[in-house]
Amino acid sequence: MGCLMSLSITLATTFARLGAVDNFFAAWMEVWFVAYPVAIIGILIYRPFAAYVTAMLVEKIGSRK
Repeated sequence: MGCLMSLSITLATTFARLGAVDNFFAAWMEVWFVAYPVAIIGILIYRPFAAYVTAMLVEKIGSRK
């Protein structure tokens, strides 16, 4: 998940920033090598909170029926 998310986001932002330049792939990979570890750490940090909020929302929606 982190790999695909960071690849797609860095692809879009690198292309938006640089356009179709000759060294696009190298520039994209340079940005991705920084973004990928950040994405993994972010997933590890925020996943428990996101799971908690999701469970609370599902419980609230389920109790309305």
